[in-house]
Amino acid sequence: MSRTPPSPTALRVADLSHNVDNTFDLRPDAAATKALAEMLDVSALRKLSFVGRIISMGSTDWQLEGRLGATVVQPCVVTLDPVTTRIEANVARRFIHDFSDPDEPEAEMPEDETAEPLGPWIDPAIAMQEALALAIPDYPRKDDAELGQLVYTKPGEAPMTDEDTRPFAGLADLKDQMKKGGH
Repeated sequence: MSRTPPSPTALRVADLSHNVDNTFDLRPDAAATKALAEMLDVSALRKLSFVGRIISMGSTDWQLEGRLGATVVQPCVVTLDPVTTRIEANVARRFIHDFSDPDEPEAEMPEDETAEPLGPWIDPAIAMQEALALAIPDYPRKDDAELGQLVYTKPGEAPMTDEDTRPFAGLADLKDQMKKGGH
């Protein structure tokens, strides 16, 4: 096995201490943060940090525990104005020596979604990137942004609105007509 780490943040499992916490404190520089923002398709990424520890779970398994913090800027899905979101999340991953992936094409998902196979290296930066990707809002929206209503129709015809398609919209009009007609 190569002693050269696959990345500058990867920790060799054989070098981890079983007796004390193996701590990490990742605070990517501006270039790394910009590259990660591009990879995650966000406008900007600021104040990114991932601090935690890797602890022994018995003689062969390991657990990564960390706290992710980041500020993400994305375009609003309605107005395209910038939306800033602060992300604070606890991250946990368990690296299991005897982990086995199911071979069947339609296998059940394991109950423990934090479990991963243990390889020769544990990279906190990969856990940070995965956790950040999952925490970023899918549809960021400004608080005051409203989605308007577009109405299309053929020239000369009355447009149909969302209100017209509601199943009981006509009953209110019928009730009002009945009251006016004295019924």
